[in-house]
Amino acid sequence: MESTPVKITDTILRDAHQSLLATRMRTDDMLPIAEKLDQVGYHSVEMWGGATFDSAMRFLNEDPWERIRKLKEKMPNTPFQMLLRGQNIVGYKHYPDDIVEKFVVLAKRNGIDIFRIFDAVNDVRNMAGAMKVAKREGAHVQASICYTISPVHDIPSYIEMAKDLAELGADSICIKDMAGLISPYVAYDLVSELKKAVDLPIQLHTHYTSGMASTAVLKAVEAGVDVVDTAISSIAGITSQPPTESIVRILQETPRNTGLDLNLLAEIAAYFAAARKHYAKFESGLTGVDVRVLQFQIPGGMLSNLVSQLREQKAENRYEEVLKEVPRVRAELGYPPLVTPSSQIVGTQATLNVILGERYKVIPEEVKNYVRGMYGRPPAPIDPEVKKQVLGDEEPIDCRPADLIPPGYEKAKGEIGDLARSEEDIISYALFPQVARPFLERRASGSGGREEVIAAIAAMVAARAAAPARPLEMLPPKMMISPWKIAWRPGRPGWGGLIK
Repeated sequence: MESTPVKITDTILRDAHQSLLATRMRTDDMLPIAEKLDQVGYHSVEMWGGATFDSAMRFLNEDPWERIRKLKEKMPNTPFQMLLRGQNIVGYKHYPDDIVEKFVVLAKRNGIDIFRIFDAVNDVRNMAGAMKVAKREGAHVQASICYTISPVHDIPSYIEMAKDLAELGADSICIKDMAGLISPYVAYDLVSELKKAVDLPIQLHTHYTSGMASTAVLKAVEAGVDVVDTAISSIAGITSQPPTESIVRILQETPRNTGLDLNLLAEIAAYFAAARKHYAKFESGLTGVDVRVLQFQIPGGMLSNLVSQLREQKAENRYEEVLKEVPRVRAELGYPPLVTPSSQIVGTQATLNVILGERYKVIPEEVKNYVRGMYGRPPAPIDPEVKKQVLGDEEPIDCRPADLIPPGYEKAKGEIGDLARSEEDIISYALFPQVARPFLERRASGSGGREEVIAAIAAMVAARAAAPARPLEMLPPKMMISPWKIAWRPGRPGWGGLIK
């Protein structure tokens, strides 16, 4: 085993609470511990992107851009990392190239150092634009391979993708295992082959859902992985990442010792253990390993939200049927990796098929657009019968989807008008108009409503008591953005359910 220390990216400020607490952690609960986090010596802290952007405005009445700036003041020494969904940015559809460019520029300007860029169907055409801009702006470009299992996904295909990403200027490669599917020995083989194929640092991101995450990380370490993702123990496990402290302690007895201070990590863990209690109502109810992810390959966030959404529809008894329908729909749609937004696309269609009692009786517009090629090239051909049922005689596009989308920045700027005080506000509106406009209106009015007063009082009491403030939702959880009768809750990972 080589003697280079393993580097650690802690996901506590992004994926950990997105996976376990429905992305509801407030910035005010992050700031009191930020200076301690800055002392650890992490390779990076993943603290932005994914579902945190719209959740901040939708549920927390927070400016997502302000979160970066506030945390950067407390953590000047730790690289900040974000998850960027390629041409989807932090949203659930493809955006114009000028919006992608402006977003990346502003994210870098506000304090993002590392951009982990992926595409839901592993179509590198949808990653190239964001990679180019991030590289130009002097950021670290971590190009990601969405790891999944299917008849068309194997190590040779991932190696070819990594070579393509290296040619596009990637500074490192991430194996993004969003469902916790990678087994320890596959992790070893994949990392070994990647290290041979590309002369770039390799990072492993996985989830604990299947129970294999810690051992997969250790086998990846043996294979020479450079960086691994973990989460502080009090918000680790279940559908989050493996615990930071456990990995650090295990590696202390090896040539790849991380050098991180377990006593400092214990202080941080104690803080988040207390903070987590304030978000209990957002937890899924899953309490441990769920091996069904190995059967159905459903990511933890999608799995946990499927439970709660079926409960809301009084259809919990259909849960097992939906679980079995998901892989069937996934195969018919060309085996897309189940990651945002493809997980929502597949999950929504599977749920409709079960609840309505007839497969593809109702086909959401997002599913139609997926089949049209508007999310990129599927990993495998779409089932001809399903394609016919969805599109009729229409043929899918063969170009990069964003080539068909006109510029959007000036249009968004004109629509939002004086409510926008900055370029960041314009981009927020361009990405999530139905969410950003009410948020900017509340800010402009200065009132904010009863919830904002309560939040201020809670923060004051919490500060005096040296304890985290209780989170408050600023918008009703039933708020939907989709124009069709089936909607996703983009502020929460996974499928959103039926509108009552």
